[in-house]
Amino acid sequence: MSSGRGTSRTFEFGRTYVVRPRGNHEATIVWLHGLGDKGSSWSQLLETLPLPNIKWICPTAPTRPVAMFGGYPCTAWFDVGDLSGDGPDDLEGLDASAARVANLLSTEPANIKLGIGGFSMGAATALYSATCHILGKYGNGNLYPVNLSAVIGLSGWLPCSRTLRNEMEGSIQAVRRAASLPILLCHGLGDDVVAYQHGERSAQALNSVGFRNLTFRTYNGYLIGSTFINNHKK
Repeated sequence: MSSGRGTSRTFEFGRTYVVRPRGNHEATIVWLHGLGDKGSSWSQLLETLPLPNIKWICPTAPTRPVAMFGGYPCTAWFDVGDLSGDGPDDLEGLDASAARVANLLSTEPANIKLGIGGFSMGAATALYSATCHILGKYGNGNLYPVNLSAVIGLSGWLPCSRTLRNEMEGSIQAVRRAASLPILLCHGLGDDVVAYQHGERSAQALNSVGFRNLTFRTYNGYLIGSTFINNHKK
């Protein structure tokens, strides 16, 4: 159904769920679920938000063997040994998922603001997409085609954080894009899946390379999707 351009593996993505705006369409956000989940879980939550001008697109990740589960297959945006960003980065999988998201956004009308958000591994994929946007390319060197207006990450981490600074050095355009891209990161202090320190460290890494328009919010306990949604029904 979709594959990362320039990669040797083909990734079969699952069903995509769409929550259409109830009012005037002003923005489209692709929202990415966590490890082992599917797009419908989030589309059902997002349609309850009082945000009538946003179109939500909720794709489902490919089902693939995942190293942290001993190779057992489940829905995952990329392969991962642990949910922290400390292990090796699956650039091929990250590029394929970032390309899938960009393809979904590329068909939106030209006057619509475009954003990416996600939870846990979905948040990691959203942040990876943010770095592709500011660098103007995927990890494999292919051009990144979408102009993002905002990125949201709940209980996630930053993939490829160890190489981001080197990638940005010498690129005035990348620094300028990073400074102007609004990013909202939220993490629960009691998160026992993606530890709070990984979210905090990711925010610090982004800020240190020039993401000046970044907000990091701390929540008590474990931040889950329904908790976040209910807290923002105002």
